[in-house]
Amino acid sequence: MSAALTGRLAPSPTGAQHLGNARTYLLAWLSIRSRGGRVLVRIEDIDSPRVKPWAVQQALDDLHWLGLDWDEGPDRGGPHAPYVQTERVAQYRAALDELRRAERVYPCTCTRSDVAAAASAPHVGQEGPIYPGLCAARRAADVAQLVDRPFAWRYRMSDKLLTFDDRVAGRQLCQVAEQLGDYVIAKADGSPAYQLAVVVDDHAMGVTEVLRGDDLIPSTFRQLELYAFFGWQPPQFAHVPLVVGPDGRRLAKRHGDTRLSQLREAGVQPERLIGLLAQSCGLRPNAEPARAVDLLDDFDLAKINHEPWVLTEQMWRGVGG
Repeated sequence: MSAALTGRLAPSPTGAQHLGNARTYLLAWLSIRSRGGRVLVRIEDIDSPRVKPWAVQQALDDLHWLGLDWDEGPDRGGPHAPYVQTERVAQYRAALDELRRAERVYPCTCTRSDVAAAASAPHVGQEGPIYPGLCAARRAADVAQLVDRPFAWRYRMSDKLLTFDDRVAGRQLCQVAEQLGDYVIAKADGSPAYQLAVVVDDHAMGVTEVLRGDDLIPSTFRQLELYAFFGWQPPQFAHVPLVVGPDGRRLAKRHGDTRLSQLREAGVQPERLIGLLAQSCGLRPNAEPARAVDLLDDFDLAKINHEPWVLTEQMWRGVGG
């Protein structure tokens, strides 16, 4: 029997949710609900220095306002609880212990400036310089010799050519060691980085599809390495283009206030935003107001535009007005 179709909405409470988040959440929800699948909500709050205590409830309120529902989550409970990452740390540390025993991680004492100084120029589309392997000769047990030196656990990438078929972006290929390099997977105390936490959680929660922004395609290759190591079946992936400003840069504060909470507090009807988002994705020919459920019957990921959506001030004012 195949696993039940399950998707997830995973807000990070490092600030307010904005229009770009809403577009991705809507598509993730539609992709699963249109095929009769289950949706769960997981709060990804392991980035502790940046987490805002008020942002968790605000994110849940935003999702409700958008007309998106879910079957499991921090407010509903469910068979895969807890649904807050900081309450799941024991599972991440157990996974890290497996990686240590297999010598797939090593303690790295390099600072960001060390990496930047030793690495070549960043590859196009990457998050920064590729790690040059300054600490790669270490073994996991060498951590005992570091005494009080600060370090992080870095994952040792294979030299494989990895491929996956993305439901939106098509066939993707990456020579992971050469193009991505070893990456930080946990802090010295075992606190996980994003890559480890989401793999452990998606596997434990039975997630069969992950839909997210296409800026995270490099992360998918890192995560596929982890799935292979643990012997777990990876979900299907669907990466959608981002929302950008008129300058072509990823949507940010410099492009104006696109917080969902601001719209809610102003009494804006969510159907106005859903209509605009549906048009932006290629799901509707115009921005006529619509509910999320109105888009289910004829939803198809094949309709999704493959170019970033340029949000103009006029469009945004149209929603708020």
